[in-house]
Amino acid sequence: AHHGYRRTVPAILGMVCGVAALTLAACLGLGALFIAWPALHAALRLAGTAYLLVLAWQLAGAPVAQGRPPAQLGFVGAARFQAVNPKSWIRAVTVASVFMPTGLGLLPGALLASGLGAAVGFPCISMWALFGTGLGRFLSNPRRRRVFNVIMAASLVLLALSLMR
Repeated sequence: AHHGYRRTVPAILGMVCGVAALTLAACLGLGALFIAWPALHAALRLAGTAYLLVLAWQLAGAPVAQGRPPAQLGFVGAARFQAVNPKSWIRAVTVASVFMPTGLGLLPGALLASGLGAAVGFPCISMWALFGTGLGRFLSNPRRRRVFNVIMAASLVLLALSLMR
């Protein structure tokens, strides 16, 4: 919404690569830790929930005045963000425990699962970025931006609460 699609492509690629790396790690055994020790999964769920609630709080209180846009998240920042993104962890562990191909061997199966996820992820995230670009024009009005921020913050709270089930 702030930077346009072309300037967002490095962040999209960072997200895709970060999720692919996380999925590869989960497929190679990191996901087994969560299965073997459910307390780790519960701790991740609590940390993810707390993180989403903090994001919701920040979003609800974000200034809506038209000034400088927020700093742009680049490739490295977007890739690193996946390490603390609870949705990325849930996806990676799910792929490792449910969709990991069994007949290929560990490394080829992990590479296939990660590669397919990246191939599907890029166009999906691109669609969100394109939607955001269009939405940016609509949100140029401060009142609409405030309403949007509050709705998105409430959505994050609902997502966080759903992680606690």
